[in-house]
Amino acid sequence: MGEIALRKVLDDYKTVYMPYRNFTQRTRVEYQNDLEDLIKFLEQLGITEVRDIGLPQLERYLAELDHRGMAGSTRKRKVVSIRSFLGYLYQDQYIRGNLAKRLIPPFAKPKSPGYLTKLEYEPLLAAASQKPRDFALIQLLLQTGIKLSELTDLTVNDVELPSISQPDYEEMGYLHISRRERQKARILPLNYKACLALNEYLKSRPSMIIPALFINRFGKPLRPRGVEKIVGKYFQQIGLKNAKVQSLRHTFGIYHVSKGATIKTIQEAMGYKDKRSAMIYISLKREMRINPL
Repeated sequence: MGEIALRKVLDDYKTVYMPYRNFTQRTRVEYQNDLEDLIKFLEQLGITEVRDIGLPQLERYLAELDHRGMAGSTRKRKVVSIRSFLGYLYQDQYIRGNLAKRLIPPFAKPKSPGYLTKLEYEPLLAAASQKPRDFALIQLLLQTGIKLSELTDLTVNDVELPSISQPDYEEMGYLHISRRERQKARILPLNYKACLALNEYLKSRPSMIIPALFINRFGKPLRPRGVEKIVGKYFQQIGLKNAKVQSLRHTFGIYHVSKGATIKTIQEAMGYKDKRSAMIYISLKREMRINPL
């Protein structure tokens, strides 16, 4: 069966295998474009039949994609398309060896985490300053770097506030983060900015039996989606289009690394299981000037 033309097999893959696997229309178009480009490249090498496909030619094609300047993530996506096609060829016995398992995708460089500069987070806080709840939750995310899910799981009893919240006051507050699956419980210090914001919010928070720290206008616990809508509203007000709630967490990490915090300290504060997750802030350390949160 190896004498069959590549384009004939590609046509069978499109008309039989894709419908059989119930690929979405978008996936079908992307895979078809990727494979058409591959076959065109192979034809330029004089390869027109299935029997002539080998790992060296496929690796040469990936090198060509790099030469074209394609990002690692794009090349990695194309490998997924090619693997699917190779798997089909092996499954239907067009080729003897399963080349799909031997084709290694290129390394996709992770995206740098989005964070806010001082010229961005100060207007954000100012925009939310008239709403004690909104101001407190934004300030808490900025000053502690906790996850969104941890924020919405907080109860009133998880917060310990000092009797006085001032910059030079020695007593500080604490935030208790409950234990989760594969994550230890931890206690985070709260600086005066976070303490002051939480204290003002708790004064205005309706007295309710419900223990959740942050509640919505119906008296129900504020969920992650609700927080995203609230913060997103303020991002829109100040004209930040690509910022997300996660940007506040990354802002904490980047600023504290810039101020000399160790990776271990960042890892423990932000609840990372692996210190390598916190290492990305090191690479961004030189991109910003140190300004206190």
